[in-house]
Amino acid sequence: MRLLHTSDWHLGRPLHRVSLLDEQRAFLEHLLKTVRREHVEAVVVAGDVFDRAIPPLDAIDLFKWVLEELADLRVPLVMISGNHDSPRRLGVNARLIEHAGIHLRTGVDDCARPAVLRDEHGPVAFYGLPYLEPGLVHAHLGAKQPSHQAVLSAAMDRVRADLARQPAGTRSVVLAHAFVTGADTSESERDITAGGVPSVAASVFSGVDYVALGHLHRCQKVNHRIRYSGSPLAYSFSEAKYPKAMWLIDLAADAALTARELLCPVPRALHELTGTLQTLLTSTEYTPYEDDWLHITLTDPDRPHMAMERLRQRFPNTLKLSYAQERHTDGESYRARVHGRSDHEITLGFLHHVTGVPATRSEQDLLHKGLERVRTEAAAREAN
Repeated sequence: MRLLHTSDWHLGRPLHRVSLLDEQRAFLEHLLKTVRREHVEAVVVAGDVFDRAIPPLDAIDLFKWVLEELADLRVPLVMISGNHDSPRRLGVNARLIEHAGIHLRTGVDDCARPAVLRDEHGPVAFYGLPYLEPGLVHAHLGAKQPSHQAVLSAAMDRVRADLARQPAGTRSVVLAHAFVTGADTSESERDITAGGVPSVAASVFSGVDYVALGHLHRCQKVNHRIRYSGSPLAYSFSEAKYPKAMWLIDLAADAALTARELLCPVPRALHELTGTLQTLLTSTEYTPYEDDWLHITLTDPDRPHMAMERLRQRFPNTLKLSYAQERHTDGESYRARVHGRSDHEITLGFLHHVTGVPATRSEQDLLHKGLERVRTEAAAREAN
């Protein structure tokens, strides 16, 4: 069976307040052309279809259009909800549209309910593990603790149990939305840390033939059978230097797997430029970047007057402006101090700052429980 693995469409998401709906539609048109050209037999979308729980209407219209196009092509679609999606909203009418070959898996009870598709070699069972918020689903799954590792392990136990009941020779594909240990992140993914740990081991997914992952925005492989397609567009300047792609996966009769990386179109390149304002405005070195989306860092010792307005006269698509000489009073900017730190670490640092003493173990535990509760309650609101 030939399947096309994609994820993290984030329909409705802007780039620094610039709408990307035209670029997202161009990607979906490219996806449809790829389905036709490569004779794809199934499309899998591993979550984060929309960028937020209540997406704008034009993003919903775009989603509706691509579903109709795939249904007209009679190419099955298997899709899960991600941590940006509202499972209930995305999954509305799921059982009804399944008759059109659109298989949505958005709830915890969907994990062991495969979409069974067939090719000339027999059945392929597609299992969809939507984003599972540990604090909300661990008890339902019988997981020992509210962690990503425990919750996904329990869900995969259900998958393997159902797969064991399928006819002999059934091949298997799992879709999941998670951060697997060893994969590379970027700045545009939302943090999903639970219990202090955001990731799960690749061994959680043992026993299946292919794992189509979503959540991380870089196209990459964890191992031969576990891969991220990444997002089809760059949603932050941290993604400017690596290509966007989809995986074309061929699953043979004996479950032998071959994979081909298919590059996505680049509607407008992203670049990061650094220099003084005068150099950037006058040097021919920067002529190739005049139409690109830009993050510009100025190295002038003082902040030039109306820098952004002047830069946009030459570079109209400048989206972000930074300064190498940050203005701060204590030798290090706040952004630099908190970069890469978890909410728990930032909160502990603030407590230390205002009290003058480090938090005790009981205070650390109390803050951790409070943050986990707030995060879980926020996830529950988005799910409804």
